[in-house]
Amino acid sequence: MSAKKVEEPAFQKPARPSYTEQWKQAGLTVVENDFGIVFKRQVSYPFSYQHGHYQLQSFFEALKKWQDAEFDHPYALDMEESVLFFDTETTGLKGVGTHIFLLGFLEVAEESFILTQYIMADPAHEAAFLFESKLWQKSATVITYNGKSFDWPQLETRWTLHQKTLPKLRSQRQIDLLHSSKRLWKNDMERLKLKSVEEEKLGFSRKGDIPGHLAPIIYLDAVKSGIPDALIKVLHHNEWDLLSLITLYSHSTYLLFEQDHEESAKTFTNIGKWYGDLRESTQSVRILEKVTSKFDALEAGHAQYYLALQHKKNKRYSEAIDSFVASLHFVEARTKLHALEQLAILYEHQMKDYELALYYTQEAYVSFEIMGNGEQNKNKNGKFLGKRDYTD
Repeated sequence: MSAKKVEEPAFQKPARPSYTEQWKQAGLTVVENDFGIVFKRQVSYPFSYQHGHYQLQSFFEALKKWQDAEFDHPYALDMEESVLFFDTETTGLKGVGTHIFLLGFLEVAEESFILTQYIMADPAHEAAFLFESKLWQKSATVITYNGKSFDWPQLETRWTLHQKTLPKLRSQRQIDLLHSSKRLWKNDMERLKLKSVEEEKLGFSRKGDIPGHLAPIIYLDAVKSGIPDALIKVLHHNEWDLLSLITLYSHSTYLLFEQDHEESAKTFTNIGKWYGDLRESTQSVRILEKVTSKFDALEAGHAQYYLALQHKKNKRYSEAIDSFVASLHFVEARTKLHALEQLAILYEHQMKDYELALYYTQEAYVSFEIMGNGEQNKNKNGKFLGKRDYTD
């Protein structure tokens, strides 16, 4: 006897929430599809719209710079490339019980940028909410702030739970501007939350904004009470996030092309190091040499160190030695130890000056002893010097 095939129950379209009309009166549009309803908000911004220091059309100027660049970079965009600025709001930070309740998109149209926000009516309408986003159809480069680590994985999780109902979610190229912010402003900014970057770098200060951690509470309360007033503030919070993604992309691009001279030696040193890590040595050397000529020895210490590494790779050994020596008194202990080690190697193997090779070997040994004693003292005081993450 063959086993009977158990048929899965057909999808049951959920009923409209009782507060649908209240949310419509607050300015949200109701969209209905095969899986339920979704609330939608849409706003158009002219290219001349000012957000902080920048008009939104600065994005096109940034694209032009990448188009004309003679070097490659992972953040480069093509003029014809479809781009989707993307941000979400969720009911928590992790776990299967965490829902995305707001999907925010900002896209380029013919004469403006179009903001589109989809708001989940309630968890019963999640399939409708995800389907209406059209992310199963879109093909674009997705630009986010911490999206690679948070927003997109959360989206994939929620989508997987509806995989028998929804079309497959498309994979997209992603540019995460949190990563670029870390590369640009490491050791120069204490906090790298988007709000801090807005205030310190983009010239935008939020007025009347809600703290991000209140967003899930506000959404759940709006679903429970049916009153959407506070929820509209969450939409504005998300709207500012998306507008700032445009101007942050523009600002980051200008910095990568060295157009903002108000930045510190640390920032431009970070840029030079980033190009070096990408094996764009010519670009790296050019930027680091500018730092060493424009800023004083103390500020340019790390630039000298990274410049020395590039010179060594390019087999410009005399220049490498000069830059390593110039960095010695202005970098932290671990970097100094490496610079001394490199000097010993260069003098032994390339310059054949064994006396100086021995001298820098001895200096490295002394530096290592001092550093080791310092770490032992820190450990005795109950503090541990952990390994730092230098990855992108």
